[in-house]
Amino acid sequence: MDLDDIIYMVILLFCIGFGTIYREIKSTEQKKWVGSGLGVLIILIVSGYHIWHPICTFLINAAIILILPKSYSHLISFGFSFLYLLFFRTTLYFGIPYPPTHTNMIQMIMTLKLAGLGFEVNMSYLNRKKGTSEEWVGEEDLTFLDVFHYTFNYIGLSTGPYYRYRTHKDFFNQPFHNYVSCNQETMKKLVVVPMFVIMFLGATYFWPLSYAQSDEFYAYRSWLYRLWYTWPTFLIFRLRLYIGMILSECICTMAGLGAYPQLCKAKPGEGPTESFKQMNAMAKNPALCKTEQYDFETIHNVNPYEADFCTTFRNGIKNWNICVQYWFAVNVYKRFPNKRLRTVATMVLSAYWHGVYTGHYVCLGLAAFYLAIEDVYIKLFIKGNLGNSLKIWEWIIWFLKMQAFSYLSMAFVLLSLSDIHRYYASCYYIGFVGAALMYALGLKLLKNKRLKDKDIKQN
Repeated sequence: MDLDDIIYMVILLFCIGFGTIYREIKSTEQKKWVGSGLGVLIILIVSGYHIWHPICTFLINAAIILILPKSYSHLISFGFSFLYLLFFRTTLYFGIPYPPTHTNMIQMIMTLKLAGLGFEVNMSYLNRKKGTSEEWVGEEDLTFLDVFHYTFNYIGLSTGPYYRYRTHKDFFNQPFHNYVSCNQETMKKLVVVPMFVIMFLGATYFWPLSYAQSDEFYAYRSWLYRLWYTWPTFLIFRLRLYIGMILSECICTMAGLGAYPQLCKAKPGEGPTESFKQMNAMAKNPALCKTEQYDFETIHNVNPYEADFCTTFRNGIKNWNICVQYWFAVNVYKRFPNKRLRTVATMVLSAYWHGVYTGHYVCLGLAAFYLAIEDVYIKLFIKGNLGNSLKIWEWIIWFLKMQAFSYLSMAFVLLSLSDIHRYYASCYYIGFVGAALMYALGLKLLKNKRLKDKDIKQN
């Protein structure tokens, strides 16, 4: 475990512990300032003078969202936030030192929160024009301090999960977190972390990424071993994600952010999806609050078991970084004008958000191609298959899913074009060549199947 990982863990554990103090603060204004003050302090500690990046991002976005017309301010905010992210990662070309790793993580989540706030304000504005009353309608009351507290509150500041301004506002204005056993909910999530940490340390010790970049790896190991090495590399990659995301969820649960009545059918990232009137009425009735069942689905950001053992590549993607995926789904995928290209566009923007390295684009960009391949074989062997062969095909597709994830993850962790080319060339690009052949064969089989089904119907 390197120094960045240690600093990362210390910040997460401190923020979890601070939640027990934070949720006891009764004054709403005091609570806002304490949360934002701690957030600014964390940024200052990990960023030093590079704190000017988050401050600049906040000030310009606040001006865009509060001053420009609500009909298009979200587009300006979106454009500025992502362009600034590019500048942030290329400051060396402007003679400015590159910011620390932890500042990069803060900038990433801040980009989503502020651009997302612009979309929320726009949607609220449109809902108000339509006379919709079920969702939050209050963009006209948004203030500079509201944007400040949403941006800099320590909960989710450096690691996520992403949550909407609506969730942030409810945290301070609704009493639901007072009726949830925050300690118990946190322990439910924490129980698996020690096992993941032990697995992570063990896998890192026996199969370090540095070995896959060494001359010995390419000189003395067979291409089959090099191909197999993707599995422990991907294990390390996802264990790091699982640990970070679970601890990030614990920051929220310990503070009480994201607690909603189960009747609201809250979804990760989005929050409540129905029963808004009942929720607001319940908030004013302590007797009802005491008897209601609650959940933290709003900040549920990862499902390790489902990510590992679900059948398909598509469902595997959906089960990690769930709240961030919600942001990309509602603000990019659903709004993209070309339906045929929206999956690719979403993956490319996601790669851009993750970083400027070639490996991010290779991994996330080609994920769309693997999704297309999988869709063909799902139609061939899963849909409509009720026989004994269904389970067999599910396990085959699961294995191919894990192999695809592992193969693509090498690009994500190796980062540079030279290292990526060296690795994939040493395996004869088998993952890409094999995928292309599978796609061509799958399309041929699917065409034959459709012709056969058509003949049966005609006869």
